[in-house]
Amino acid sequence: MVAVPQIPQANGCSPQEWAVRVDLAAAYRLVDMMGWSDGTGTHLSARVPGPDHHFLLNPYGMLFDEITASSLIKVDLDGNALTESDFAVNPAGFTIHSAVHMSDPDLQCVMHTHTTAGTSVATQKDGLLPINQHALQVLYTVAYHDYEGPATDHDERARIVANLADNRVLILRNHGLLTVGKTIGEAFAWMYRAERACRMQLAFQQCGAELSPISEEVQRLSMDRSRLFASGNGHRPTGKLEWPAWKRRLDRQDMSYQT
Repeated sequence: MVAVPQIPQANGCSPQEWAVRVDLAAAYRLVDMMGWSDGTGTHLSARVPGPDHHFLLNPYGMLFDEITASSLIKVDLDGNALTESDFAVNPAGFTIHSAVHMSDPDLQCVMHTHTTAGTSVATQKDGLLPINQHALQVLYTVAYHDYEGPATDHDERARIVANLADNRVLILRNHGLLTVGKTIGEAFAWMYRAERACRMQLAFQQCGAELSPISEEVQRLSMDRSRLFASGNGHRPTGKLEWPAWKRRLDRQDMSYQT
C-alpha cells in the first residue's frame, strides 16, 4: 500500500484553487513519468478559478518530478508572482501561457513540451502527416505557429492566439507541441494523442518501408468520426475517461504531488 500523505492547503488558497493545484501537479508528474519532460524546461499552466484571471505555473528550476500542489506559483496577466517562492517564473513560459489565458477564459489548461518526437515532427516542412489512425484522431484540431525564437517577446502572444484559433493542438514549428483544454485532463489527453501520433510518424519514416496511403475520402471520414467520438456527444470525450485513470496510476506510485 502507498502511504497517503498529509495534504495541506496553501495559505489563503480556496478549496477550488487547491483542487486545480493538485490536478496540475499531477500533470507535471505524469509528463515526467511519460518521458516528456525536458529538465527544468517547458511548462504547464492552469487557470485559477475566480474573476481575477490568475494562473498557475511551475517554479523555474524544479524538475517536474519534484513539483507539488503547494509549490506551484500563481501569477497575474502582467507576470507578477502572487505567491512566495524560492524560484522565479520562466519568462518564455509566461509569454506562451498568458497568450492563451488572456484570450479565452474557457480554456483552463495549457501544456507545452519539447519531446524528441514532437519537436522532430514540428521541424518537418509538412508537419504531422495523415498516414495512420492516430494522426487522424488529432489532425482535425491541429494548427501551426512559425518559430520566432525563444518566446520572450510579448508581441508574439497575439500571433500564437491567432494561429491556435479554435483548435486544441498547436504545433510550434522547430520548437515543440502545445495543447489546450477546458480541463487539465483534456489538455493532457490532447498532448498524449499528439505525442503518440508524432512517435508513430517518426517510427514509420525511419523504417524505410513504402507507405500505404489513406485516401482523402477515408481521411475525412476518420477525422469526422474522431471529432464526434471526442466531443461531449461521443463515447470518449477528450480526457474524461483517461484523466482519472492516469491519476490512479500516479497514486499507485507516488502521492506526494498532492502536498
